[in-house]
Amino acid sequence: MSTPMPEKRSEAEVAAFFAKLHADQEEWQRRAAVAQAQAAQAYARLLKIAETSDTGQASSVALFLAATYNGRSYPYDLYEMRSLDVAIGDDILLCMDALRWAKEDLFNLVPDGKSRIQAMIKIWKIKVATDGNDAS
Repeated sequence: MSTPMPEKRSEAEVAAFFAKLHADQEEWQRRAAVAQAQAAQAYARLLKIAETSDTGQASSVALFLAATYNGRSYPYDLYEMRSLDVAIGDDILLCMDALRWAKEDLFNLVPDGKSRIQAMIKIWKIKVATDGNDAS
């Protein structure tokens, strides 16, 4: 039994393929930049909530922020979003969009982000998950 040979493509088809690939990559870079810019603002708003409030919504925000810092140690239950105000949920979704592009850790998008997140985790007493299912 012989191995099938790939279909030969013309130079024009190959050039068109690579031109589309290049255009797609430029569009993805543009989308990633927009997502990151929006997430930087959203993340700052969420961090302010977690740092200055002690409500149930702030607790959920703190859990989400901890997950963006280290998702394996601090998993976030997406059903938490059902209890949040629309604006807070929208900010979380903006952050999640930036996360999928993986250009930068979100905590690096805000001034002193790493130390602020670490302090927030301590203030909220968010525990490291031991079984991968519960971080609070």
